[in-house]
Amino acid sequence: MDMLWSGWGDPAKATPLPESVTGLLHDLLGVKPYDAEPIALDDIAVPDSPLGAAARDALLDAVGGDPAHLRTDAESRIRHTRGKSTPDLLRIRTGDVDDTPAVVALPASHDEVLAVLRACAEHGLTLVPFGGGTSVVGGLAPERRGPSVALDLRRMNRLLDLDPVSRTATLQPGLRAPQAEALLAGHGFTLGHFPQSYEWATIGGFAAARSSGQASAGYGRFDEMVLGLTLATPRGTLETGRAPRSAAGPDLRQLVLGSEGAFGVITSVTVRIRPVPQTRIYEGWRFASFEEGTAALRRLAQDGPRPTVLRLSDETETLIGLAQPDAIGAPDAATPAGCQAIVGFEGTEEDTTHRRRRAAEVLTACGGTPLGQEPGERWAHGRYSAPYLRDALLDAGAFAETLETAAFWSRIPELYAAVRGALTAALTEAGTPPLVMCHISHVYENGASLYFTVVSAQGEDPVAHWAPAKRAAGEAILAAGGTITHHHGVGTDHRDWYVREAGPLGIDALRAVKRQLDPAGLLNPGVLLPAD
Repeated sequence: MDMLWSGWGDPAKATPLPESVTGLLHDLLGVKPYDAEPIALDDIAVPDSPLGAAARDALLDAVGGDPAHLRTDAESRIRHTRGKSTPDLLRIRTGDVDDTPAVVALPASHDEVLAVLRACAEHGLTLVPFGGGTSVVGGLAPERRGPSVALDLRRMNRLLDLDPVSRTATLQPGLRAPQAEALLAGHGFTLGHFPQSYEWATIGGFAAARSSGQASAGYGRFDEMVLGLTLATPRGTLETGRAPRSAAGPDLRQLVLGSEGAFGVITSVTVRIRPVPQTRIYEGWRFASFEEGTAALRRLAQDGPRPTVLRLSDETETLIGLAQPDAIGAPDAATPAGCQAIVGFEGTEEDTTHRRRRAAEVLTACGGTPLGQEPGERWAHGRYSAPYLRDALLDAGAFAETLETAAFWSRIPELYAAVRGALTAALTEAGTPPLVMCHISHVYENGASLYFTVVSAQGEDPVAHWAPAKRAAGEAILAAGGTITHHHGVGTDHRDWYVREAGPLGIDALRAVKRQLDPAGLLNPGVLLPAD
């Protein structure tokens, strides 16, 4: 099944906003509903594929000769146009398909990926690796340099190996996360990686973008799970990782993790796995302020016991109910004001009981009030619903977008205030005062992430209207000592700030890697790194 071409996920799961929310959007933010009917997929005029006969024959041969695995029809090309950021969706909803790929290729093996890369080099085609299509930072919108190939990896969807003694598994990149979990569960294991994009994102995409899941406090980020990678490049194959740790030079895995398809195509990933937990318990806690709740999360992250899931919504996000997207628009009068935290525990009965009791002591000592399991279970039920809520807001005429960052604990208060202030000032000045919400959802001993959600009226040109606010937020992040992205990735949206964050020498070093692995610059041009 393909994702909705003009939005997120399964169309059957789309639900309109409650009238209470649409009324609030109108009264608070001045949001006006659309007058025009949305464009239909069949009504989008897609130019004929510019792919020449010789290039088509070479690509067809590369994917095994079956025409079903090389697609030039309009619908396939539209579905592989850009990703799922709000600007991406706003553009596709108007029928903007100027950068539609010339062809969609579906290889089934590492060797077929190498063959596609050779065909692209021979015929001067650029190539965009395509997993679940969930990028929200322009990772699937490279600079245009002639005809491009969308390399859809969905046929590479097998569990290649499972070592129960070492607790490792080798997975192909096109496996969607639910498929991977089902295959591992058949052997009694889990990856433990559950990002908001879980239903659609792929193993290869997790590695390419340094994904972080909602249970990262317990299982770690995806890049911490990766033990080995295979990369297909225009120059050949790069194999990395042959032991859990090594002192044999710099770790080449780190060149691949977060490379976003700019250096090659990930064709297999070896990850560490863990036994399926015997029990899962999620509960809610209330803190009087975001500052107080942040201090409590820091205590657990630094001194333990570390929950599996640990997240904290600020006052605005708590008030709106975004911590449980399925319940938005239905405020719970029994929940007091302040900030809500979700605390989850997974593992054996004995381990979860012990950690939960000890964590409760810490949270209570830090001023927390227990709310019971009901808020936690509501969060768990709606944990993948936020992107659907974003679609519903767009349908109602609102603008809704997210951005995220991370910093050391000492910088979190300044970073939070700076980004929130920058977004509010930029959009208010543009005549569309926003609602800015934030939560902490990934914690470490030395710092944490901040995830912002912004809702406002759209303005005359929503994409252009958002650009100054996005720039203001990026400048505020760097000035306050944050990283330009914690887990969404660089893409094209964050590239210019990433260049400043990495510094001239760092970017030159990465450009040298790019020239060695992809000398003709075929792979995702302009994504991650600016053109030479």
